[in-house]
Amino acid sequence: MSIKPVDVDSQTLAQVVVKGLQEKKGEDIVILDLRGVPQAVADFFVIATGSSDTHLQALMDSVEKIVQKEVWQSPWHIEGRERKLWVLMDYVDVVVHLFQRQTREYYALEELWADAPMIVVED
Repeated sequence: MSIKPVDVDSQTLAQVVVKGLQEKKGEDIVILDLRGVPQAVADFFVIATGSSDTHLQALMDSVEKIVQKEVWQSPWHIEGRERKLWVLMDYVDVVVHLFQRQTREYYALEELWADAPMIVVED
């Protein structure tokens, strides 16, 4: 028996990702809505900060688990697992960026994509 992914829109998927981040106390969670940005690589970026390598691993595991459980989807690709400074989880229409604080401040994705509406997720 094969399991077919649930047909879910990208906004719902982004919300499921946020739920996974909140379960493991992801910090400074924001959603960038890129749907109106010309030539954007995804519909949404979900960005969060972790306080350590271990915290980033917990965030990554939580997102992967809850997305698999609720919408039966797995990331197409994950980058940065080893170094855990910036972990990118690619769900195609939703890209998850998990950063250590210093790395997040350095790359400042929110500023790079400043023309995208930003939703700040409350704790």
